[in-house]
Amino acid sequence: MILRSPVRADRIFLLSPADSSGKRARLLAQSEADLAQRLRAREGAPIGEVFSFVSSLYFRGKLAYARAFARPPRGSGGIHVITPCDGLVPPETRIGLEDLRRFAGVPIDADEARYRRPFLRDLEALAAASTEAEVVLLGSIASAKYVDLLTSVLGRRLLFPVAFVGRGDMSRGGLMLRCVAQVEELDYAPVEGATRRGPRPARLRPLG
Repeated sequence: MILRSPVRADRIFLLSPADSSGKRARLLAQSEADLAQRLRAREGAPIGEVFSFVSSLYFRGKLAYARAFARPPRGSGGIHVITPCDGLVPPETRIGLEDLRRFAGVPIDADEARYRRPFLRDLEALAAASTEAEVVLLGSIASAKYVDLLTSVLGRRLLFPVAFVGRGDMSRGGLMLRCVAQVEELDYAPVEGATRRGPRPARLRPLG
């Protein structure tokens, strides 16, 4: 079953994390750029901005898309970032360089207790506080690292963009930025029972 975007249900987005141990994360830690300086400062920098740098196009697309199309229920946030060991946090949550290093030391693996326990804690609280809202994962459904934990709590409430199947990270990021520019939301389907892998779709044509 595909859910068409005009349905005006409450909608919450979960954003998969950036790779905190990758090349761009190490580059940020050693940089003197403005974001790096703020990350090292006492106040820190918003995790959404940090992950957008670390992941580049993919996370930037996820964050822009979620900000454009989130419809949170009253009293609940519409965007939650999955972290390696701090559960779910709003994209405005400020982190420091030590937090980024902590994230780098924890594998995103359902068998890893430092990841699993805070994730399930926050996920159960979110599910209880927003019982009627649809929850959309902006991240990979091809592996168990997110899906098994999410579906154990949300069941068929957990949706994903159908157009993600077969696309790589950069293609997904570009697709979401295109949707924001055109004010056109993607179609969703429940993760349970969905085809998680498929043929690579045609490349996106340039806007213009």
